[in-house]
Amino acid sequence: MERSEEIILLGPFTQLLSMDSMPLKGAISNEQLNPIIRGGIVLQAEHILKCGDYDTLYSEAVASKWRILKLEGEHVVLPGYIDAHTHICFAGSRARDFSMRNSGKSYLDIAAAGGGIKDTVMHTRQCCQHELSRLTQERASSLLAQGITTIEVKSGYGLTVADELKMLRAIKAANENVDAELISTCLAAHTVPREYNGSSEDYLKEMADELFPILHQEQLCSRVDIFIEKTAFSVIEGQEYISRAKPFNFDITVHADQFTTGGSALAVSIGAVSADHLEASTDVEVALLANSNTIAIALPGASIGLGCAFTPARKLLDAGASLAIASDWNPGSAPMGNLLCQASILACYEKLSDAEVFAAITYRAAASLKLSDRGRLAKGQQADFVIYNTDDYREILYAQGRLQPSEVWKRGKKVITTPKVYDL
Repeated sequence: MERSEEIILLGPFTQLLSMDSMPLKGAISNEQLNPIIRGGIVLQAEHILKCGDYDTLYSEAVASKWRILKLEGEHVVLPGYIDAHTHICFAGSRARDFSMRNSGKSYLDIAAAGGGIKDTVMHTRQCCQHELSRLTQERASSLLAQGITTIEVKSGYGLTVADELKMLRAIKAANENVDAELISTCLAAHTVPREYNGSSEDYLKEMADELFPILHQEQLCSRVDIFIEKTAFSVIEGQEYISRAKPFNFDITVHADQFTTGGSALAVSIGAVSADHLEASTDVEVALLANSNTIAIALPGASIGLGCAFTPARKLLDAGASLAIASDWNPGSAPMGNLLCQASILACYEKLSDAEVFAAITYRAAASLKLSDRGRLAKGQQADFVIYNTDDYREILYAQGRLQPSEVWKRGKKVITTPKVYDL
């Protein structure tokens, strides 16, 4: 069935946070949020026609015979959230790892006991594509209920050409069966699989030579990621791997500076769209990122899960960097999967304004995925937005994930339903 082209007025909203005309880089004060008091949104099909004063829009709607969906009570509306870094395509559990880590066991101890990333690789390889897609759909639906309308999803638990393809095909299939939009990223360069008989350079060359052409041909993803770390791949190896991705016009992102530095410098030097993690970044790396177009992505879920330092978000913003915040939902280091809770906790420790947090999970997160059509409530943007039953936007982060959306809209379609809407 084709989407109706009728024009719809939705509102009134006690506060409408459009995030429009806000800066891509640097610190932001709450005053810059400038919410529209008693605002309205005008929709046509999948897009926003305009936002503004509800009473003015109401008069126009009546005169033009638009459909009017009236909200009763107090409501705050923001752009749909964007989780720009997840690993929600996986099978198995790492609860044993978490328990062992919290009991004082080291990474090597856990690996020796059969845990770690290779445990997830084993379970994911054993899982068929259909079941892997179903698991991905379930997790995506959980994120959608939190107001997350766009979700980046990585491969990286297959680590063979066949298994990486299985993961990316499962993500593609999941995207066709969920209301949220899934953005696929190839993370075949996550680590060298245990059984691989060759060097890390050999492994990366095999992935690039055999996997990249199929990804391009089947349009399974437009993004390639690599983990730069002592336990994964070196900067030199990363440079060679990325050079092999360039002919396919893949966008590049880097798992950078999680435990040691080097990854963010590589990300900046090759013009990566984002450098993710950054818990180990020093003032040197902060300055590099601030003076580049590479977006820094903080992953507080990994810091919470591992009990390590947070990304230096305050320093990055004050230096002029663009900061996004993502959940890093994965079975090992970041099993929480609650973006707002994590972002609220990061805000407490790094002293981030509400404006900086909302920017980091809306339009700045969109920019980290090179998506210019979402993240703001403005003319021409996708009609992706989240509504809360509250009269003050500050309640959202104050509740630290406890306050759930009353409605979530994706491409002009309501995907979370509430009874408090009346069709006039």
